[in-house]
Amino acid sequence: MLTPERHELILQLLKQQNVVKIQELMDITNTSESTIRRDLTQLEQEGFLKRVHGGAARLQGKISEPSMSEKAFKNIQEKKMIAAYAANLVEDGDSIYLDAGSTITEMIPYLKDRDIVVVTNGLMHLSTLLEARIQTFITGGYVKEKTNALVGRGAILSLDNYRFDKCFMGVNGIHPEYGYTTPDQEEAMVKSKALTLSREAFFVADDSKFSEVYFSKIADLHEASIITNSLDEEVNDFYSRKTSIKVVKE
Repeated sequence: MLTPERHELILQLLKQQNVVKIQELMDITNTSESTIRRDLTQLEQEGFLKRVHGGAARLQGKISEPSMSEKAFKNIQEKKMIAAYAANLVEDGDSIYLDAGSTITEMIPYLKDRDIVVVTNGLMHLSTLLEARIQTFITGGYVKEKTNALVGRGAILSLDNYRFDKCFMGVNGIHPEYGYTTPDQEEAMVKSKALTLSREAFFVADDSKFSEVYFSKIADLHEASIITNSLDEEVNDFYSRKTSIKVVKE
């Protein structure tokens, strides 16, 4: 079977069942494991699928986005591990930006009583920040109901009043070619603005975000470091050529 034929078959199977295993593809195409792995790597780099352990998965819709309440209950343990490591990077005296996002929310308890200043566009963070007795500023802008984030012209203009030692960002998709992406252009613009105002930038994301590509680009991969919970060694090596990655383990 020719390479284009295998690629077409792989993508057809993903449309039907969302996840395919390497062994299944080897049996159907009568080819070796190394050949199938090369096929999956190429299709992932071209943005057609995402590699998962033992196979590949269909990419999510480029404009679809779960609500904040839906995000809050996904991969909780992984988010807590990532958040604890990220919070440890914050030093007394830092001014930091905390993006709207469920993993970012998990950082805040680890920052309790720290001598820091926080600026955020995440309404969901406010009560936790106040309980943690952290000096907090909130951006302007209008409220995006689905994610409880302040976005738009007001958010971007108000960010011009600040400069940050570090920013911690949520993200929907991380891809070696297409960079950091999110479904909503308004949120992408706010995230991108905060990045430009920060001395150091970190995207905190569990491993489900890798190889996903969404509608609106935030930044190229090299413009920030990544903190995540788990990555296949082959995938880690590939992304590490583009940026710094910290894989946090229990």
